[in-house]
Amino acid sequence: MVEPRLARRMVFVLLMFGLASVACSDEAEDPWEKMVFHIDETINARWALMLANSYLDDSPRAKIVIVAFGPGIDFLLEGAEDARGNPYAVAVMELAGKGVAFRVCAATLDARQIPRNRVVEDAIIVPSGLSEIARLQIKEGFAYLKP
Repeated sequence: MVEPRLARRMVFVLLMFGLASVACSDEAEDPWEKMVFHIDETINARWALMLANSYLDDSPRAKIVIVAFGPGIDFLLEGAEDARGNPYAVAVMELAGKGVAFRVCAATLDARQIPRNRVVEDAIIVPSGLSEIARLQIKEGFAYLKP
């Protein structure tokens, strides 16, 4: 027969191992760092693209979503160039190849009467950029960054 004091200690140790395994299993299910970048002005797009690359250099398994709305969508339109005449498409394609997702606000496209076929093929059109950012933060646990 096991002494009651020893039995309590054994139960405590087993509970601690159980809690540790639950914590480890949660990490194993979702090991990704998740970031949502908010772009509402194209002037910040080049900086955001560089930050996303830098973040992936530090955390290659990170999941990054770049959400654009308002004037911020311009860099995700076919033929868009920065102030120096450099096309955004190259950096966007490179990041998409690394798993970065791009989302464009349909409400902005509609309000500005921009045809959907002008959006680069690496971007997904979502009903609302603002709602997409909120959804990613609240429902999927993404950290928020506004470059």
